Amino acid sequence: MGYIIVVLAQTVVLPVVSGVVELIAVGGDPILVFGKWWVFWGVGTRLLVAGAVQASGKGLTAQVLGVDAPGVQEVQVTRELGTANIAMGVAGLFALVPGWAVPAGVAGGVFLLIAGCLHVAKKGKNAQEVVATLTDLLVGVVVVVLTVYVLVSAMTG
Repeated sequence: MGYIIVVLAQTVVLPVVSGVVELIAVGGDPILVFGKWWVFWGVGTRLLVAGAVQASGKGLTAQVLGVDAPGVQEVQVTRELGTANIAMGVAGLFALVPGWAVPAGVAGGVFLLIAGCLHVAKKGKNAQEVVATLTDLLVGVVVVVLTVYVLVSAMTG
């Protein structure tokens, strides 16, 4: 249950609350404001926390691989995925630097979108996997929308 609460907070509640607070306090373009906060929370903190858990060798990743007692190979794959998630998460934290939201978030956002798409077809998902799949898709779509919006805006002046 704790996992679901943390993931929903990072990918739904905190980006919405942060975006609303910023829009009320200082205004701005809603797509850029909410996009920045989704990158910070949904890519930055989410992948950083997931990566730290994976790199420690603990957590659910080995179970997702279908292994009850992970061996050396499963632990290594889990830790390597963890280091990649840490790197993308750290990059996502730079979304708060003006103009950095897209470059900071695109790798993590695309990763989450593809991961979500790959998980859609999986049968027999438990509640945690369903939440992970849906929130992966949500964050990925938001980052893609932000990226396209920024690119179109830059090209059209």
